[in-house]
Amino acid sequence: MSSMWGKNLKISIFGESHGEAIGVTVDGLQAGFPLDFDLINAEMQKRKPGGKLATPRKEDDMPVILSGVFEGKTTGAPLTAVIYNKNTKSSDYEKMSHIARPGHADYTAFVKYNGANDYRGGGHFSGRLTACLVFAGAVCRQILKSQGIDVAVHIKSISNVEDESFGVEITNEQVSRLNESCFPLIDQSKRELMENEIALAASQKDSVGGVIECAVVGLPAGVGSPMFDGVENKIASIVFGIPAVKGIEFGLGFGAAKVRGSQNNDEFLIDGEKIKTKTNNCGGILGGITNGMPVVFRAAFKPTPSIAKQQNTVDFLKKENVVTQVVGRHDPCVVVRAAPVVKAAAAIAILDLLSEK
Repeated sequence: MSSMWGKNLKISIFGESHGEAIGVTVDGLQAGFPLDFDLINAEMQKRKPGGKLATPRKEDDMPVILSGVFEGKTTGAPLTAVIYNKNTKSSDYEKMSHIARPGHADYTAFVKYNGANDYRGGGHFSGRLTACLVFAGAVCRQILKSQGIDVAVHIKSISNVEDESFGVEITNEQVSRLNESCFPLIDQSKRELMENEIALAASQKDSVGGVIECAVVGLPAGVGSPMFDGVENKIASIVFGIPAVKGIEFGLGFGAAKVRGSQNNDEFLIDGEKIKTKTNNCGGILGGITNGMPVVFRAAFKPTPSIAKQQNTVDFLKKENVVTQVVGRHDPCVVVRAAPVVKAAAAIAILDLLSEK
């Protein structure tokens, strides 16, 4: 298990894209928490492959729980679940075992593991393993909701098509609506434009990227630590575990570098018994610690590197320059299916922070 994350809540992910199964172990969950498996399955369905804008690979993505749950409740022991791979097509990759697909980890994995890595479908580097994150995140999110905390995401952009951003106040109705959608948008009129961008790229044997915006609501002030164990550190460390993520920003993010302090500073105010801010340029975090406002961040996803266009690369065994054309079943845009993955990663990170002993 090369993928392990967490301090108080430990997540281990195992398996390969075309192996027998993929799976996850979550250690550190409280005992006796009743799980809603319908809610878990609903999140799994949002990420699973299939559909006109996704890879045609068909997988039901139904997790099989091996340990950590008894009579519908967590036992306090490590929770382990596996998801069996039922629709692999490994022959697509046999001719490319020593060809470095541009944008992929084929060459770096070959060097790191002395050629012993499973190259089929990207092996352990595949986006397929994000199904494990979604399962773990769905469990964590249920625990957070029992504490009055929830997580919501929407597709902020696909290529150059932009959705609105989260406002300073994020309502429960907005959170519920986004969480029920398989194509979550604040402005639903942008869906057709985004779908057209994806379809156009696919028709040209190409791909597009985009941005997912995430909000954590209901978090009290005072969660997190300064410097190396802050809320930004924790969230960023797990979000960068999602394949294809190339950047993350909190609140105004990189936009803060273009304004003055008087524009970037969030002025405080008293609202009844609560201390709030008029704006949320800090993304709900100051000094690595929550200030009681929604924690808001955005994750940027690169275009899917597996495209059918011819590209120049190398044969790293023969040490020759070659031309390659990637075959197989791939998403022309990973952003739509990545939305529940970002939500899951945020839920895991927040529960880890709240589980500090």
